[in-house]
Amino acid sequence: MILAAGRGERMRPLTDATPKPLLEVRGKPLMQWPMEALAAGGFTELVANTDWLGAQISDRFGLTPFLDGRVALSISYSDEGRDFGGALETAGGIVRALPMLGDVFWVAAGDVFAPDFAFSQASVDRFIASGKLAHLWLVPNPAHNLKGDFGLSADGLALNTAPEKFTFSTIGLYRAALFAPPYCDIPPGNPAGRKAPLAPILRAAMDNELVSAELYTGPWTDVGTPERLAQLNTTPR
Repeated sequence: MILAAGRGERMRPLTDATPKPLLEVRGKPLMQWPMEALAAGGFTELVANTDWLGAQISDRFGLTPFLDGRVALSISYSDEGRDFGGALETAGGIVRALPMLGDVFWVAAGDVFAPDFAFSQASVDRFIASGKLAHLWLVPNPAHNLKGDFGLSADGLALNTAPEKFTFSTIGLYRAALFAPPYCDIPPGNPAGRKAPLAPILRAAMDNELVSAELYTGPWTDVGTPERLAQLNTTPR
């Protein structure tokens, strides 16, 4: 699943006429980078949630795009703006899309630039074997989030409380069971369109040692401001 429903308020005026995931980094829409990386790993069935100017996203990629003329993807769209008048936040959007997702699935934000991240079947296999409900990739804290989000234990558990915390990259593997009781009380498909953040669900599962994590140290940028976007487009690879 590619998260592509955000309004991108901090990116205005760039996002007044263009959805944030379609802003270009090095000649490609932001969300195309994780789409291509997923395809390179063999994950070619995608779901993208949309809201603000969402029709531009579906018009740009369609249902079966060829990216760079190589791998054909199959994309389904969860149009939160059309169905509910606005974005449902991360967990609400995931639950809305659950009927289109498998028991185990990737989630990545369409506005985060991590060009070297590898979405691998080996990671999926390890996650399935672990019995955990989620596996998160953390990154060293950027200047705009120096306090970090989650800790990381020596044996690879994500922690709510730790002397050192890292930033959640937005990239993770999940089981559908995380979005069911006791961690989430929204029915699959989110028929009422409830808004719900992801962090409280993850933190509750962390308390039961059901979330694993690892540190990713490759290039990573949360493209949250016009300045960060400009820097990416003027800095050589």
